[in-house]
Amino acid sequence: MEKEKLDFFKNLLIERKSSLLNEAKETMFGMTDGEEAFPDPNDRATQESDRNRMLRIRDRERQLISKIDKALDRVEDGTFGICEECGEEITEGRLKARPVTTFCIECKEEQEKLEKARQG
Repeated sequence: MEKEKLDFFKNLLIERKSSLLNEAKETMFGMTDGEEAFPDPNDRATQESDRNRMLRIRDRERQLISKIDKALDRVEDGTFGICEECGEEITEGRLKARPVTTFCIECKEEQEKLEKARQG
């Protein structure tokens, strides 16, 4: 991949990671603010449900940050944009949609077919 395109994807990954880290920081501050006392148990249950949902989202984002770090490593070692299954280049459109991907669309579709066959 050309250096110009690699720089584009590197910056895209860095910006996304920074955004995720900022969101996580805001969530932490929001959750450590003073506890509200809810006289109605339904209000308290709603708050707990919202908090649990937010924690699940942040956990998925934490996993995405790990994938972003691995993608940045691939940018540095020259393997970014190369399918780890077939060794072909991953299309630019796919990388723009999912810059952390490690499979070309054909290999990913094949992997999903195999997973579906095992489950079904």
